Amino acid sequence: MSIILRFILYCFLNIKKKNKTDINHLLQLLLFRNLKYDLKQHIMKRDEPISTIMATNLVTLSVNDDLVTAEKLFFDKKIKHIPVVKGKEIIGMLSYSDIQRVSYSDMNDDKKTINSVVKNTFSIEQVMAKNIIAIPPYTSIKDTAELLTNKGFHALPVIEDSELVGIVTTRDLVKYLVAKL
Repeated sequence: MSIILRFILYCFLNIKKKNKTDINHLLQLLLFRNLKYDLKQHIMKRDEPISTIMATNLVTLSVNDDLVTAEKLFFDKKIKHIPVVKGKEIIGMLSYSDIQRVSYSDMNDDKKTINSVVKNTFSIEQVMAKNIIAIPPYTSIKDTAELLTNKGFHALPVIEDSELVGIVTTRDLVKYLVAKL
């Protein structure tokens, strides 16, 4: 008999001994165990490649672009990460938080001065992350999620034959998980 069936049997046999709070707690545990079981069976054991959920309609920047252009792309496209490319080869990753971090380092009372200093003083190459980790499109969704979690990243570029072919973010993984539930 499975653990879940034993658990249900235990709940019903002891229902008169338990108060409503205890029964509700036990049912919540049961639901959590079922959800955990479903996740393991239907999501976590899959070797589905990241190429099935990665974004392929890429927004990219060049090192010759400026931070004004980058900021406009972040707002217009409602994104948080933009790969920086030279041709089709990725050379860095710029995130909205990179721009914010630089802005806060020069803070004073005049916000217009902050924006002006940041946008006119720093280049994309100075602000972007240069030592990036990229994954191939056949990397499993599970391995990608583990990499994002263990390294504390929020986005990973997807590379095939030294060319940028996609990007995957934590938002993509959450959408995937929600669709599977």
